[in-house]
Amino acid sequence: MSRRHSAEKRTILPDAKFGDLVISKFMNNLMYHGKKSAAERIVYGALNRVEEKLKRAPVEAFHEAVENVKPSVEVRSRRVGGATYQVPVEVRPERREALALRWIISASRSRNENTMEERLAAELMDAVGDRGNAVKKKDDTHKMAEANKAFSHYRW
Repeated sequence: MSRRHSAEKRTILPDAKFGDLVISKFMNNLMYHGKKSAAERIVYGALNRVEEKLKRAPVEAFHEAVENVKPSVEVRSRRVGGATYQVPVEVRPERREALALRWIISASRSRNENTMEERLAAELMDAVGDRGNAVKKKDDTHKMAEANKAFSHYRW
């Protein structure tokens, strides 16, 4: 890790269909081995399914799903005098979004529908309805932070 200056943020281009930066980041996270066209096909197909099922704008539904999965606090390990404590800390906005996108993708990959498009659509619809594995992960993170609130004075 360089002490001179922090790395500059790379700018990413918005996605082709909706012109949305968050969807573009989501595609980049979903992508395997640089296959962006495959990731685009999966995401756009899933958003079309969400639109058909929920009868509302797919981008709006996607943003609501991401908002429902974003964690506000998380625990970080902190070593104090030979003991390691799980210290609850607030999550920075960029990290909140990154965690939400990552959790939605991992939750949809672990589902058992047939295609990735179906899995992603189902997970997004679950996240809009405040259920599903990604939302459960957020709730578990919040519970862990709540349980370790006693160690919040070790915050740095």
